[in-house]
Amino acid sequence: MTSTPETLRTVGALRASGHRHRTVKEELRENLLARMRDGGPRFPGIVGYDDTVLPEVERAILAGHDMVLLGERGQGKTRVIRSLAGLLDEWTPVIAGSELNEHPYEPLTPSSRRQAQELGDELPIRWLHRSLRYGEKLATPDTSVGDLIGDVDPIRVAQGRTLGDPETIHFGLVPRTNRGIFAVNELPDLAERIQVSLLNVLEERDIQVRGYQLRLPLDLLLVASANPEDYTNRGRIITPLKDRFGAEIRTHYPLELELELDLIRQEARLVAEVPDHVLEVVARFARGVRESPSVDARSGVSARFAIAAAETVAASALRRSGILGEPVATARIGDTASITSTLRGKVEFESGEEGREVEVLAHLLRTATAETFRARLAGLDLSGFTDLVAEGEIVETGELVGAEDLLRQVGTVPGLAKVLERLGFDDAPTAAQAAAGVEFALEGLHLTRRLSKAMTDEGRTLYGSRE
Repeated sequence: MTSTPETLRTVGALRASGHRHRTVKEELRENLLARMRDGGPRFPGIVGYDDTVLPEVERAILAGHDMVLLGERGQGKTRVIRSLAGLLDEWTPVIAGSELNEHPYEPLTPSSRRQAQELGDELPIRWLHRSLRYGEKLATPDTSVGDLIGDVDPIRVAQGRTLGDPETIHFGLVPRTNRGIFAVNELPDLAERIQVSLLNVLEERDIQVRGYQLRLPLDLLLVASANPEDYTNRGRIITPLKDRFGAEIRTHYPLELELELDLIRQEARLVAEVPDHVLEVVARFARGVRESPSVDARSGVSARFAIAAAETVAASALRRSGILGEPVATARIGDTASITSTLRGKVEFESGEEGREVEVLAHLLRTATAETFRARLAGLDLSGFTDLVAEGEIVETGELVGAEDLLRQVGTVPGLAKVLERLGFDDAPTAAQAAAGVEFALEGLHLTRRLSKAMTDEGRTLYGSRE
């Protein structure tokens, strides 16, 4: 639609402009095809689904199918659903004052039909932005048919209208999203008797309210999200409703490490610098938690877990810089220790792991750190770091040990420049970045059994001689 809201104000002007009425599904199909031909982004901000989920979503849109997205928590189902609104026309005309966003060419309600007949080409129209054509309801056990479909409005009855008058109905969320996209999040949470109310919406495209049978040919795309396994025993999608969805699409967690990192970089709001190698540890840690036999695989480990972990690591670095008065806050590998206790509540463990949650997470974090160390620093001569403590010297670090203090202890380390280069720092790293490189090398040497390590009662870390 190229016409702007300022140019056309009546249905007569709209017809003169050559405007063509399309259903929502036709609109989505044509706009998706246009983006495909232009080569532009079709679903901005969706990471890791280019070759799996999004092609299925596109096929559903092209086929004109309502769809349900199945996946564990934190797989971006809602993000995908909300991105569909970006495929709608930026502006669309509706009858001014219409509750149901009726198209000026096709009035639905008795009042709009009367108005169209009386005013003809002078029927006033307004323009609706696509952001207002998306409706969403988080399904909860207390959701009612009135919330979704509608109910009799006692105030209108009290004003003198008879119960048989369709204008006594207060429409619910679904009909109010007419000519748009309506999403039901966590559909199994919706009571089965309430799910029944959606059957006619999906198939016959009409609604029924307390004995009224209104032939309202609703024009909308209905999308729902659900978990594939009902690990919380909350409910299920009734079979007749599942049958009415044209497409059932399975989502998943990022399949590759790099996609996990891309997701963290895109979504995490970091309050301090977090070097790439530390983010990689966080990403590997999240993937390790998902794959661990100690974790309930049915509940999944949300992408929000990795995002919150990265934000916690950044907050730990900012806390250190605030307490020590450092000018720059840069995260070090020791800052990752804080995530095992603060984020354990985001993970559902198997029943046999009760009381061992922090221990399990700490082990997985050490494994992720060792894997990152091997991936980043394999083949480097790190004898300069082991020589630091070869004569019984101790390098002390920890959450409240500043970068300058750590660098003062190690002095000039042969091979440090190569380590910093491998970790992605530029030719002139800051003191905080150099300290992050030193601490990572020391921790990696410990995890590969080339350095000993001890913890003090104050929470400081002591790297000692070779084991």
